[in-house]
Amino acid sequence: GGFPMEKTSPMRRLWQLAAAEHRRLRMAIALAAIGVLAGIVPYWAAAKMITALLSETPAAPHFYFILCLAAFVGYALRSILYAQALALSHRAAFAVLRDIRTRILEKLPKLPLGVVIQHASGSMKHTIVDQVESMERTIAHLWPELTANTFGPLCIFVYLLILDGRMALLSLVSIPVGMIFMAIVMRDYEEKYAGAVQTTNEMNAAVVEYIGGIEVIKAFNQGAASYEKFSEKVRANASYYYRWMLHCQLPMSLGKVVSPTILITVLPVGWLLYQDGTLPMDVFIQTIILSLGIAGPLLASLNFIDALAKVGTTVDAVDEFLSAEEQRHAIESRPIETTDIIADHVSFSYDGTKNVLNDISLMIPSGTLNAFVGESGSGKSTLARLIAGYWDVKSGMIRIGGRDLKDIPLPQLYDMVSFVAQDTYLFDDTIRANIRLGRLSATDAEVERAAELSGCADFIRRLAHGYDTVVGSGGSHLSGGERQRIAIARAMLKDAPIVILDEATAYIDPENEAIIQRAVAQLITGKTVIIIAHRLSTITDADTIFLIADGTVSAKGTHAQLLSDSSAYRSMWQAHIRAKDGEENA
Repeated sequence: GGFPMEKTSPMRRLWQLAAAEHRRLRMAIALAAIGVLAGIVPYWAAAKMITALLSETPAAPHFYFILCLAAFVGYALRSILYAQALALSHRAAFAVLRDIRTRILEKLPKLPLGVVIQHASGSMKHTIVDQVESMERTIAHLWPELTANTFGPLCIFVYLLILDGRMALLSLVSIPVGMIFMAIVMRDYEEKYAGAVQTTNEMNAAVVEYIGGIEVIKAFNQGAASYEKFSEKVRANASYYYRWMLHCQLPMSLGKVVSPTILITVLPVGWLLYQDGTLPMDVFIQTIILSLGIAGPLLASLNFIDALAKVGTTVDAVDEFLSAEEQRHAIESRPIETTDIIADHVSFSYDGTKNVLNDISLMIPSGTLNAFVGESGSGKSTLARLIAGYWDVKSGMIRIGGRDLKDIPLPQLYDMVSFVAQDTYLFDDTIRANIRLGRLSATDAEVERAAELSGCADFIRRLAHGYDTVVGSGGSHLSGGERQRIAIARAMLKDAPIVILDEATAYIDPENEAIIQRAVAQLITGKTVIIIAHRLSTITDADTIFLIADGTVSAKGTHAQLLSDSSAYRSMWQAHIRAKDGEENA
């Protein structure tokens, strides 16, 4: 599972996520801090030299030589240590990103399948790729550089306090004034960034949808309308960023102009104190030179304000995945003798408010052919997906072979059920590899036998590369009927004892319908079968037909029983016959 969800600050949460790399990151921070101290040496050496040159008794040449050497060593050390710190922090950062992505990808299969399917693929890609990537800057630069950029000015300030408290305070006056302008921008930064993530997610989803639906768009000549929707999201994204930057520009510019003007206070006031005799010449010179090293690093650290504000939104998006509720099932496999399916007072809601299923109870005996029929949105697909383990039931219970689904480990449950949906997804791989997904250990002969039984063999033989033909992304090189038959071949190869067909003949043209029906007949022989059907003629020989309306079983029985006993089923059958006659007469 994910981390416990007590509300921690984003930076602390990121530090938790980077737990495996703490040693490297601490080392990087320490090296950067030592590098900063070394970087102060050239300033100190320059101040000493100028003081010596202005004093009445000039120092010996070797004095200047030693100071020059000290400045060079300090500068060289700073560069070497800084480079080492960044090398370490970058290695740590990429290891952390790898770990976070691995954990998200390990988490995805443990989430309810339905939850994953409901997510727009564009927003998922944005979190796993783009948002996780945006953490790199924070991890690799923020911790070592922010430490260095704040630790350095702090050391200089402490040294100036020792030299002269008045001058130390003077050297800071312009910085808070500049910071006030920066603070104006930061007031609503997190909220603004969250809005930016949302508009980018919407744009990504629109891009994926536009590209995925290009065939439909062209076929229905909806190019202009669909392109308008797509470009509207792109424009909305651009205009959001433009307005946000416009809002930030003036205060950020003022902050960056005002903060470094340290000498505005140090020079005139220091001169007056020197004239007064209360400030020695060497302290005055050291203050001038060292105070120049305060504002630069602090301003550099302001570049991380952006990264700091983003961390919250990014960590939240990652945590949404890592702490999402997993399906909790038994770990140990259980012997299951039969495949009776019992739904016992099952209610189910996707959003926790509106029930899709209301107190459904039904019994499906092992080895029987059953059908779920009903209007679109009646809950029949949801019930089938619950039986297949896409979600866990919160209210009521589903049992297979007398065992509560939660007592059956998910891998065992998935092995027991073959689910053939109307939207068949094929991977951009060969036909052989796509069928073999049903059982990875299957031999070529077994794959070809499944293809033969499911009516695929004829069209596969006609393809240039036969079984080694690559099907394209999502199976785009094949027709709907061909994809459907490959899905049935895959299910045959899996040879699971329970088969659920969700509108499996939905896309089939009349010529292919007979082939598919034969394939389905082969697939379901001797199995416990649930068919979700719109075409009632395909399920007239079912042992039990369950009529589902408004999330409940309103009637059940054989086709003949329902025709005589259920007016709702009768009117559905008559509408189906009229539609069929219409097709045949057309």
